[in-house]
Amino acid sequence: MQAFLAVLPILFTGVMLVGFRWSASRVMPLAYVLAVAIALYMWDVSPWHVVASTVQGLFVTFDILYIIFGAILLLNVLKHSGAVGVIRQGFAGISRDRRVQVVIIVWMFGAFIEGAAGFGTPAAITAPLMVALGFPAAAAVMLGMMVQSTPVTFGAAGTPLLVGVKGGLESPELAVRLGEAGIGFPEYLQLITVDVAVLHALAGTVMPLFMCAMMTRYFGANKSWKEGLSIFPFALLGGLAFTVPYLLAARWLGPEFPSLLGALTGMGIVTFAAKRGFLVPKKEWDFAPVAAWPVSWHGTLEMKLEAYQPDRPLTMARAWMPYVLVAVFLLASRLDVLPFKAWLSRVAIHWTDIFGTGINASTTPLYLPGSILLVVVFITGFLHFMNKEKMRMAFRESTGMLMGAGFVLVFTVPMVRIYINSGVNGADLASMPIAMAEWVARYAGNSWPLVAPSIGALGAFIAGSNTVSNLMFSLFQFGVAERLAISGVLVVSLQAVGAAAGNMIAIHNVVAASATVGLLGQEGNTLRKTLIPTLYYVWVVGAMGLIAVELLKVTDPLMP
Repeated sequence: MQAFLAVLPILFTGVMLVGFRWSASRVMPLAYVLAVAIALYMWDVSPWHVVASTVQGLFVTFDILYIIFGAILLLNVLKHSGAVGVIRQGFAGISRDRRVQVVIIVWMFGAFIEGAAGFGTPAAITAPLMVALGFPAAAAVMLGMMVQSTPVTFGAAGTPLLVGVKGGLESPELAVRLGEAGIGFPEYLQLITVDVAVLHALAGTVMPLFMCAMMTRYFGANKSWKEGLSIFPFALLGGLAFTVPYLLAARWLGPEFPSLLGALTGMGIVTFAAKRGFLVPKKEWDFAPVAAWPVSWHGTLEMKLEAYQPDRPLTMARAWMPYVLVAVFLLASRLDVLPFKAWLSRVAIHWTDIFGTGINASTTPLYLPGSILLVVVFITGFLHFMNKEKMRMAFRESTGMLMGAGFVLVFTVPMVRIYINSGVNGADLASMPIAMAEWVARYAGNSWPLVAPSIGALGAFIAGSNTVSNLMFSLFQFGVAERLAISGVLVVSLQAVGAAAGNMIAIHNVVAASATVGLLGQEGNTLRKTLIPTLYYVWVVGAMGLIAVELLKVTDPLMP
């Protein structure tokens, strides 16, 4: 009964968004009210605890909206400066084939942004860029969500492992076990890092092909899987060009660098190959004419580029420079070896012990990607010779697009925090996410490795974050592995990989990505599509875990 009540708001959300095709702006306020009622009357969470969780959620909502606004504003500035038209011509010079563009822009560039910033930033940046290049808004959101899979565990310079798994696993009991085994926690975390990279590399190498096939099936004139699969050789090159250096970086450098180095290396390889037509199909693939697109494919982000000409001629390098600056500034601000992370993090807004509940909320506005995007916007104004009127128009358009996302996220994120904080209650019950996971564990038995990634995905679906899912479930997953006498390293790795895949269906990530292209109200359509690669990922990785336990008999240093 606890598990059923806990899952009820999630079930309601999924049914209304996907089944009845309601918009998130209708569903999420009702889901929030339902979660509050269950927390108050079934979990006996105090009203002040619910209010404090809501306030905590609003802090997170600010962070998300700030990133969205920065991404939209940068794109609109580039539109008004004429740079987007130059960028479009540049991609036409590499390849006019939309499938090739997906591998370069979404898979490689998106993976680099994930490695540097994480937290939904790749979709917020790549989706409007794709719309500017002539992709349907609905396709851009779907593809932007799909890249939030393989690179995610090592996103934001390894935060899901360094903060999520580390914070979720560290406990006095585990410290004693590690001491008895003669291994330190950093070494144990490195074992998890390598296992995660192996699982992701095996499952994620085909993701560029999956993206292309999903695009041609759902957004092609012929609704054909085959048209996407026909780019198999180039897409496989794109997959391997990312996952091989990604795996080597995880093995030799640790969790901070796999997505960053994999994307940088891969981008150079696939761009070089595409320019020379290596492994690229002779027959180019493109969308049908815009006039033939259904209304549901269109967003409100206007990209009639012929109306936006640069005041002075822009070179390709100058047009691309803002995105280069975003990548460089994000990377510089995330590396501990540089001083910028500490400097930017010093400016923080805290609300400690909200209403005496012990719940804390904080934001570090200068450290957020939104601030970096705004700095780049300011630089771009000078770099692209823009006048004040063009900057004002870009700002006005961006502010208008932000309003819808703000309304939805004001309910979505606080609901997540109520879930996560529900472990403090008068009924002496585990938190709602743990109640759901324990019910699954009771019936899974020795097939747990098959199920473990789905628990991670569930956490990410609820929280919209690989890091938060790992914080919630890592110790629980480790405990299940102990009871079943199987490798804790492997099971926690399955959790982390599943949590990465769950980002593809995380509701507030879908809302955020949709907002950047003006596609609010179509969240259910996006979720129906991204559920397909999510199920592929969690079940393939789960099957690998089951094979590793049952056939390969993998062990770890803490097993007897």
